[in-house]
Amino acid sequence: MLRLGSKRLLRQATAAAVAASRPVQVAAMPRLYHENVIDHYNNPRNVGSFEKNDATVGTGLVGAPACGDVMKLQIKVDEETGQIVDACFKTFGCGSAIASSSVATEWVKGKQIQEVLSIKNTMLAEDAIKAAVKDYEAKRTKPSAASEAEPAPRAADV
Repeated sequence: MLRLGSKRLLRQATAAAVAASRPVQVAAMPRLYHENVIDHYNNPRNVGSFEKNDATVGTGLVGAPACGDVMKLQIKVDEETGQIVDACFKTFGCGSAIASSSVATEWVKGKQIQEVLSIKNTMLAEDAIKAAVKDYEAKRTKPSAASEAEPAPRAADV
């Protein structure tokens, strides 16, 4: 999507310059995306997935119905320190959704769980990060809650 938009703008600028019989000034064209966004789109980092049943992995799956983007973001957490040691994603959607997913995985690595919950970027990535943390925390509380619950005594045993 990013590439198509750039090519379309370049064609329009070239056509306008030819019509006006003057040289094309590519440097004068506005840049639509920051160079870091384009870099993360062309070279996404941390693409992949972890084993979803791993107790140290939190999975967030979110979508944007308006544009059809779907993002799965996973975090791997060190249980002793609460630090996110790794992150990965799979995104189906436009170039900016792919780039923001890649950036989000870079942001969360090395941070504490509570720290990443404060990330605000009004993108799909924010929802995915929060969903992954919620999934991880649910997995942590599930085994301990099951082990604490003791079976009720039967009437015959009393």
